Amino acid sequence: MTEGLYGSVAPLRNVAALVTLIDRVDRRDHGLPGMACFYGYSGFGKTSAAIYAANRFNAYHVEVRSLWTAKKFLAAILGEIGIKARGSAADLLEQVSEELARTGRTLIVDEADHLVTRGIVELVRDISESSGAPVILIGEEALPQKLQTWERVHGRMLDWVAAQPGDLTDVGHLAKIYCRGVELDEDLQQFLLAQSRHSIRRISINLTRVKEFAVTRGLKRVARGDWGKADFFSGEAPAPRRKLSVVAEAAGRKIA
Repeated sequence: MTEGLYGSVAPLRNVAALVTLIDRVDRRDHGLPGMACFYGYSGFGKTSAAIYAANRFNAYHVEVRSLWTAKKFLAAILGEIGIKARGSAADLLEQVSEELARTGRTLIVDEADHLVTRGIVELVRDISESSGAPVILIGEEALPQKLQTWERVHGRMLDWVAAQPGDLTDVGHLAKIYCRGVELDEDLQQFLLAQSRHSIRRISINLTRVKEFAVTRGLKRVARGDWGKADFFSGEAPAPRRKLSVVAEAAGRKIA
């Protein structure tokens, strides 16, 4: 994504929520825990918010992968910092903690559910405790419940903030990016929002469909009536197709 996109995405509700959360952790009173959790359903724009916030706060941002080990996770943080990883996992943990303590920069850990699944989420507590730097965990809707198993992590959270479903205001902001140059009547925006099931990702996809629809028809403004029965992407899996033999037989009868 481009810098212009980040500037346009800034007003989205979940971007603002994450920015506010990071600012709260960064400005916390002495002695309060320096960890927080931003969680929500897939498609709510959490990663886009994380990238924007990383730029805003000059934070380190790491997206965890499903098969990462403790050492790979720490090496990825060092890579984001700009330090080549050398030594054991314990050595890497010390390097990460020292760098964060020196700079005070926030560490944003995206897809943190994988750390819980792999049983290495205690590392973020170690990093937070030894560096004093803000550490923000981002994950799916059930992440807070998953963390309850890890009391030493769960008990050190300063706050929990839930990502919210998209609303009409978000549609308007995203339309400036994905449907630039085309006006959408409010009735179409409402319909698009409902069909997208309030998912930021699906809203963005469907706005590109409206843009294509408008361009192919030479429209500068699209209303609900213009859209008619055209499809929006809802995220539902397509229904199973009939067997090819049945389709071929039906096609043969039409030709005859």
